[in-house]
Amino acid sequence: MIRVLIATTQAERERFGPPLEAALAQAGLKAALGTEFAPEEVDYIVYTPTSGLADFSAFIQTKAVLSLWAGVERIVGNETLTMPLTRMVDPGLTAGMVEWVAGHVLRYHLDTDIDVCRSDARWEKHLAPLAPERSVVVFGLGALGAAAAQTLAGLGFDVSGWSRSAKDIPGIKCLHGDAGLAQALSRAEIAVLLLPDTPDTTNLFNAQTLAQMPRGTRIINPGRGPLIDDDALLLALAEGHIAHATLDVFRVEPLPEAHPYWAHPNVTVTPHIAAETRASSATWVIAENIRRGEAGEPFLHLVDRTLGY
Repeated sequence: MIRVLIATTQAERERFGPPLEAALAQAGLKAALGTEFAPEEVDYIVYTPTSGLADFSAFIQTKAVLSLWAGVERIVGNETLTMPLTRMVDPGLTAGMVEWVAGHVLRYHLDTDIDVCRSDARWEKHLAPLAPERSVVVFGLGALGAAAAQTLAGLGFDVSGWSRSAKDIPGIKCLHGDAGLAQALSRAEIAVLLLPDTPDTTNLFNAQTLAQMPRGTRIINPGRGPLIDDDALLLALAEGHIAHATLDVFRVEPLPEAHPYWAHPNVTVTPHIAAETRASSATWVIAENIRRGEAGEPFLHLVDRTLGY
């Protein structure tokens, strides 16, 4: 019998438990799910940082920690976690992120806020360029960034992408490293931020890098809050260099009521809704990784501890 410790909140256990049992059974795995196993008996840990589990040293037989979250910045540096760690790459989460990003890119591209937020009776036409005439840059070309970039390219946009290391994605101009970053910033009429949260990406979008973007750039951040230096963004907005920002993630969540983003006329705040792990698809990813662990096959979406994701 495979013992799977569910290290999540009660609400998460209720949401993911039954579909995970079904997925494991469908995969032909005899598994027991629980919260009270002796640590030395646990084969796998299904984990979220909200569980409170912080010391993994007693789990001496555990083959892998399987995160239900796409981001692993809150666990990757844990020195007691010596077993393999996987992150969640969920088809449902990816689809949700792509839809949210595409919607806001089109919103900016077409300037729909002009009419949607209209409070007067002015009959004033505004004609957007066609998609091939609009440069969109996706910063971060992991699973989510690559999917978003390819969807935007499919809509006809002039899409580039930037990542720390070299990538090759069909139909996307892929840039990387410091030299590539400067080029990417200079092309970003609409910038989509989908980088992981690592020491190298914290405050990557600061006064210096924001100044390298074209005047009037719109920023969309559904990635990680710490990617942006908030004070630098507020200053760039005040100066008109950055025209607008749509922000879904923040350093502190929920975003405090007194934060200037709430009342800023050129900031749209959304409450971390760009993408959500879907139980119906995420549990199949977990079940497949347990099957792989039992078969001695490589795990899907294994975290590189040196890179932090």
